[in-house]
Amino acid sequence: MTRNQSLDAYRGFVMFLMLAEVLRLSKVAQDFPDSAFWAFLAYHQSHVEWAGCSLHDMIQPSFSFLVGAALPYSIAARLASGAGERKLFAHAIWRAFVLVALGIFLRSTHSTQTNYTFEDTLTQIGLGYPFLFLLGWRPPKWAWIALGVILGGYWLAWILYPVPDPWAKNNSLGHFFDVWFLNLFPRAKPFEANRGGYLTLSFIPTLGTMILGLIAGRWLRESMSYSKLLLTGAASIAVGLLLHATGVCPIVKRIWTPAWVLFSGGVCFLLTAAFHWVVETKNQRKWAFPLLVIGTNSIAAYLIAHLFDAFIASSLQIHLGERLLSFHGALVLISYWLILLWMYKRKLFLKV
Repeated sequence: MTRNQSLDAYRGFVMFLMLAEVLRLSKVAQDFPDSAFWAFLAYHQSHVEWAGCSLHDMIQPSFSFLVGAALPYSIAARLASGAGERKLFAHAIWRAFVLVALGIFLRSTHSTQTNYTFEDTLTQIGLGYPFLFLLGWRPPKWAWIALGVILGGYWLAWILYPVPDPWAKNNSLGHFFDVWFLNLFPRAKPFEANRGGYLTLSFIPTLGTMILGLIAGRWLRESMSYSKLLLTGAASIAVGLLLHATGVCPIVKRIWTPAWVLFSGGVCFLLTAAFHWVVETKNQRKWAFPLLVIGTNSIAAYLIAHLFDAFIASSLQIHLGERLLSFHGALVLISYWLILLWMYKRKLFLKV
């Protein structure tokens, strides 16, 4: 079965944005306070404080969306190899467990004990993945129904919770759930609040983002027309902006509001169409190769960025000296890519 390389290229682009955090563009912008150019780049390599969106904010929804988009291809490939639905569902449960465990592990690398927290990208995907898998076996209308129930039910639960502003940071249904839930686990000190405002319950609307990806993935496997992706993307962005502008529901990535699901999902639809047009329709695979190296090994890229950054940075400083300190970020980024290239050429792909 032919692999859709446009999804790999899109995933590679998203992971590149994450790996490029090592460039520390915010620090560069501080060194050039009068430069609009560096200020623009720094803004889009940072998360917005609360409402709104930067390019950096699109990393997690894109990664989640692509999990859904890849599912129809994964199911078809495994069915072709002779696997049955029960066996595949058991694998989906195992994959979900590994993703949750891996997310907790990465959040614990600088802790004195296991840091039980569930807002990490991998953990959020893992919590929703079994439900996504089940929807992958149902008729397409089930995905749309599930999306409506998730977004409508989540919005209703939030606004009915008795607080002055249901979408405020650390003063919402999701925050008070975490104060109860996260303190059920052993902790060095009681959980009081997440500094960034991130929530465990965000995995529910994140599932909505993955469902949008599932819808797009099915369209890509069929005789896809670009008008479907483009119109759905534009409509989703417009509805998200309307909800935000009217005060019905703000666009807030940190708590993954329903408006954020629609807005960011719409952007994902447009990016999917763009990458498919370039890579599949125009067959520009040479141009996409640097991204394919990253996108086909996204879990490895995620782990390298979280576990190897300090080791690579210190090694470069030891062996190349202080005179290259100004190129530190770029050299680390190149090192990331060369590791992934080595794995790509030897067909070493880390999968869950």
